[in-house]
Amino acid sequence: MSRPIVAIVGRPNVGKSTLFNKLIGERRSIVDDTPGVTRDRIFGDTEWNGKSFLLVDTGGLEVDSKDLIKSHTTKQAEIAIDGSDAVVMVVDLKSGVTAMDMDIASLLRRSKKPVILCVNKADSIGETPMGLYEFYSLALGDPIAVSSIHGHGTGDLLDEITKLLPDCEDSEEYEGIKVAVIGRPNSGKSTLVNFLLGEKRMIVSDMPGTTIDAVDVEVENDAGKFIFIDTAGIRRKSKVESGVERYSVMRAFSAVERSDVAVIMIDASEGFVAQDSKVAGYAHEEGKGCIIAVNKWDIIEKDNKTMDAMRKKYMSDFSFMSYAPIIFISAKTGQRVDRLLELIKFVDEQNSMRISTGKLNDMLARAVARVEPPSDKGKRLKIFYITQPSTRPPTFVIFVNRADLFHFSYRRYIENQIRSTFGLEGTPVRIIVRERDS
Repeated sequence: MSRPIVAIVGRPNVGKSTLFNKLIGERRSIVDDTPGVTRDRIFGDTEWNGKSFLLVDTGGLEVDSKDLIKSHTTKQAEIAIDGSDAVVMVVDLKSGVTAMDMDIASLLRRSKKPVILCVNKADSIGETPMGLYEFYSLALGDPIAVSSIHGHGTGDLLDEITKLLPDCEDSEEYEGIKVAVIGRPNSGKSTLVNFLLGEKRMIVSDMPGTTIDAVDVEVENDAGKFIFIDTAGIRRKSKVESGVERYSVMRAFSAVERSDVAVIMIDASEGFVAQDSKVAGYAHEEGKGCIIAVNKWDIIEKDNKTMDAMRKKYMSDFSFMSYAPIIFISAKTGQRVDRLLELIKFVDEQNSMRISTGKLNDMLARAVARVEPPSDKGKRLKIFYITQPSTRPPTFVIFVNRADLFHFSYRRYIENQIRSTFGLEGTPVRIIVRERDS
């Protein structure tokens, strides 16, 4: 049986994301005083009293809102409620019961889901706050006072949550290739994730900046198991204005750090810009498997030579990561998305490849015989042997007599020989040169 799911809901700015972060023990959801910061569903694992469950943070519920983004956010929260085993409704002690709270409580009563009423911002330690009794008017049972910032009362809240959850067998953590989908705003990242899921879980809008958090979604199909991390669009630093956007860009970079493969999304209708190389450069520096996905290919006017010409151009634009395969897709229609999944699997294998020391040194002997190592003032570089200590990315240590004689051009030559012999397509390669003691 799969893990139980608990959804955290409430109107905007009552502290849902702060509570979510406290309960899972990490800052995964963005917290800000601006209402409406959380828009998509954010997932996190937690455990209490021997029971593990999946916690879902949702955007602020605004019933009957006419605003496009707010109505999408409310729809996501309703999906989370429908798919949950229990719901935690968060309200604000300092604000008291509002009309919006009453509407949400009515929605939850109609859902027939077990509900726990959590009264947040009870920051004072001591007696039960007088304002707590006002929340009995919501008809959701006994309210539990907590402080999501300080952690007061969260143990009592978790006790009540676990009482409502069904017993289930301990399930293994979902294993799949972690894929960070990164790129500039409005390049189609969320559209790709929605297509793979077969549902509109990610909010999609022509307005840049719709996605704020880095959202993990599990995808399993004929190609295998994947965890796609939809991230916020990364703009030039000078264009990043609000504190929320700064946090969201940090989340995008954090998503790259915990991924296995990074898919760099390029908007084919706009073409390459300098920011694309900066976004890709971060994944390159982190040593992740990299794929350049040129999206919106369905709206480009083309003939039988367009793709080859554009491939050559993008290879030139991303010359610093010439190892990265380039694929032309349409996240909207699904064109070549199956091929993208196969490419992700292949690149992940290349990024985790381990080569035996014997094969490496056979390659090195042939490379040295073909092109003699450089010399300087009568001193010639001597290469003793090569070994691979680690993967992700494949890292090679070369032992020599003098590291200063190992010029950049010869380092690049050895890297090219490694790639031509063993492949390593789609992954950076690290080469460390060390002097061997006499």
